[in-house]
Formats: sequence, structure tokens, C-alpha cells
Amino acid sequence: MKSPRNPLPQLAMLAWAVVTALPLLWAVVSSLKTDQEILNEPWAPPSSLHFENWSRAWTAASIGRYFFNSLIVVGGALVLTMLLGSLVAYALARYQFRGNRAIYYTFVAAMFFPVFLALVPLFFVVRQLGLLGTYHGLILVYAAYAVPFTVFFLHAFFRTLPEEVAEAAVLDGCSHSAVFFRVMLPLARPGLVAVGIFNFLGLWNQYLLPLVLNPDPDRYVLAQGLAALSVSQGYRSDWSGLFAGLTIAMLPVLVAYVAFQRHIRAGMTAGAVR
Repeated sequence: MKSPRNPLPQLAMLAWAVVTALPLLWAVVSSLKTDQEILNEPWAPPSSLHFENWSRAWTAASIGRYFFNSLIVVGGALVLTMLLGSLVAYALARYQFRGNRAIYYTFVAAMFFPVFLALVPLFFVVRQLGLLGTYHGLILVYAAYAVPFTVFFLHAFFRTLPEEVAEAAVLDGCSHSAVFFRVMLPLARPGLVAVGIFNFLGLWNQYLLPLVLNPDPDRYVLAQGLAALSVSQGYRSDWSGLFAGLTIAMLPVLVAYVAFQRHIRAGMTAGAVR
């Protein structure tokens, strides 16, 4: 006779889902209300949908400019991170050479290094290079911040790929670079998608690094823009515009996770099983 299933894990997961999703749903609903409805009836649905809050936040509150700044910085950093991280992870996973383990564990140790300790020297280095408050300065710092995790994640994934495929490609006349780009990268697509999404989520929500390295208001990324918006709109009592800005900032992250959740699970599972 089959024993009854324990409902406690399912109940715990349901409670966690409610705790996580309720603030997001409340922010989205509040972005479609008037200021009076937000203050007087915070938990009630809006009497009518006020999409003009979104357009006002996009234009008047400069959320649109901050949004495109984030796209430029995060997009450039993501391309650089995935290229460098995959190359390093592949070399460490597939080739044995002196210092291999030392290099790998250096990247692993970098994941645990508090970014707070690097802010002051990083500020002076970026300023001396003339990259303070520039797109390419933030792109380079973001990439350096994300590469250790990318190497750690993809290293385990590349080790799961069959060596026979690479050996067959070499016998057919492929160079080492051709084996990597034409054979191994397509096989590693689930892992690349998974780590790419993780990096996108982390870099999109990054606040501390641009706060220190990006003092130019015209080049604020979305996290900086939302912080400035919360101060300015709070004093103006434009709560509907503030919630609209928060919703606009959340949408890319939610869309990316919903669209690629299967790839994330597949990448993590494939990288964990040899």
C-alpha cells in the first residue's frame, strides 16, 4: 500500500510563491491606479486602468532613457562575459596544463570576494583610465564582475560533453578554435542560455557598481534612475508614476525568466550530471 504523500513541502512552496508574487502583483496593480486610489484603497483593484502613468514615467521621469542605458551596458557586458567566460571555462575543462587548478580556483575564489572591498581601488583605476561615467567603462566592470560565475558554471558543463565528438572533429581537420565554435558551443547551448539568463538578471539589477562608477545623470542605468525617481516622485506625491517606473523595470526580468525557464532547468540539470 502506497504511503500518503507529505503535503508540507507543497504547502511551503505555495506559501513562498505567494510571498514572492504578491508584492510584484501589487506593484503592477498600483501602477494602473490614481494616487488617491493608492493611498485610500491600496488593496482594491483600480476603478479604471490608467496607462498614462506608464507613459508619464517613461517620458517625464526619464525611465525611457535609463532603460536604454541599461540595455546598452547590460547587453555589451553580457556579450563580453559570455565570450570570455566560455573560452576560459572550455580551456580549463578540456585542456590539462600546469596551473590549471590554480587558475580555476582563483575564479572560484573571486566569486566570494566582497565587491564592497573593491569599490575604492576600482574607482581610482576606472578614473585613471578615463572611463568614469562612460558606457564602455561600466561594460568592462560588469563583465569582470560576472566572468567568475560564468567560468564556474560553464566549467562543469563543458566537462560533461563527450570528448569523442571533439576528437572526431580534429581528425576531420578542424582546428582547436573551429572545434570550440562549431562543435562544442552548439552542444553547450543549454548551459550558455542558463548562465546567460543568470548574468542578465544579476547585471540588470546591479546598483552598487554604477552608483560608484557612473556619476553622470545622463548615463544613469535603470537601478540608479529608479533610486532618483523614488526620491523625486515621493516628494511630489506621484506614487502612481513611481509604481509605473518600478513595473517597467521589472518587466524585462520577468519576461526573460518566463521565456527561458525551461532552458535554465535544462542547463542546470545537464551541468550537474556527468
